Amino acid sequence: MAAPHSTASRRVSARVGGIAESATLAVDAKAKELRAAGRPVIGFGAGEPDFPTPPPIVDVAVAACSDQRNHRYTPAAGLPELREAVADKTLRDSGLRVEPEQVLVTNGGKHAVYQAFATLVDPGDEVLLPAPYWTTYPEAISLAGGTPVVVHTDESSGYLPGVEQLEAARTAQTKVLLWCSPSNPTGAVATPELIAEVGRWAAQHGIWVITDEIYEHLVYDGAQHASMPVVAPEIADRCVVLNGVAKTYAMTGWRVGWMVGPADVVKAATNLQSHLSSNVCNVAQRAALAAVSGPLDAVAQMRSAFDRRRRTIVELLSDIDGVTCPVPRGAFYVYPSVRDLLGRTLRGTTVQTSVDLAAAVLEHAEVAVVPGEAFGTPGYFRMSYALGDDDLRTGVTRMAELLAEVG
Repeated sequence: MAAPHSTASRRVSARVGGIAESATLAVDAKAKELRAAGRPVIGFGAGEPDFPTPPPIVDVAVAACSDQRNHRYTPAAGLPELREAVADKTLRDSGLRVEPEQVLVTNGGKHAVYQAFATLVDPGDEVLLPAPYWTTYPEAISLAGGTPVVVHTDESSGYLPGVEQLEAARTAQTKVLLWCSPSNPTGAVATPELIAEVGRWAAQHGIWVITDEIYEHLVYDGAQHASMPVVAPEIADRCVVLNGVAKTYAMTGWRVGWMVGPADVVKAATNLQSHLSSNVCNVAQRAALAAVSGPLDAVAQMRSAFDRRRRTIVELLSDIDGVTCPVPRGAFYVYPSVRDLLGRTLRGTTVQTSVDLAAAVLEHAEVAVVPGEAFGTPGYFRMSYALGDDDLRTGVTRMAELLAEVG
């Protein structure tokens, strides 16, 4: 008989057993569960536009269902016409010129994140990970055998790391820097000058950069999205760009993302995908082809609505004693500090952490937020403003009324 804690008795591998559940999806699932039970919960957890996918894109997908070409396997790297369209779109939107063979179509942005780390990172490699970070990044790094090295930022620096911080964290084992601008979870947008400086630093030290640009079109107040290999061409041969249709075109459920990078890296990632999942759903690929090849009119309309909601939520949160809310310039999140509320009493209970406070807000105000612990920075909330204007105002008002009781 195997010993109680032997390898043979382990039901789940240590590698997979160590993965934490996605905190953002968990909060969203809890909010939906409570709503299904009849409670009027308003959820600020999910990073998901509340708009429908634009009808012309849906129409293409409907027609694709009857096209027998889409009933069969297609190339693992993606439909050739979609890879070409993504290359064209990348040049159009960011100024980065790539060939279709440098594009791998993936099952959503998360799949691209995982495959990028799996392709570049070996056991023992270190990955510089600015915090606050999206919850999936450290899990994908660890699954690849790498070690996340967290580089902490806060609102005093606009949630953006400088080269000095990155250099202080660099070791002989540093292989990759993860970069995300516009940022999930903070909404921070790095200036082109900072991005260029970081890119030149990475190139100087032979560090790869994985840059997540899925919020590229969601910038406000004159902020400018800049793609690192464009403003720092020195890094282009050691840079992988991640993107997808989910946020820009309100297509979170369609599950189409991509990675763009050096041809040898993309080929290696394609080999992995050929065993992992084969091709992405053909109907979804046809829809994505229509999205990236079409006009950006619907995107502009959604961005205008997000901008209005952004200003509203910042104003409402800033009126709450103990809450400090920097103004985000991108994506559709705010990342307010609630540190001044911790260690205090709310309805007879001392709230020690932002996890405690988020639980109290859900229970007593019926508002779902994601605590900063999920993003590597306790003492904060991430709140998505990609929800209806009325729900946004009602939800923050409920939260404000509850937090006014903190003593």
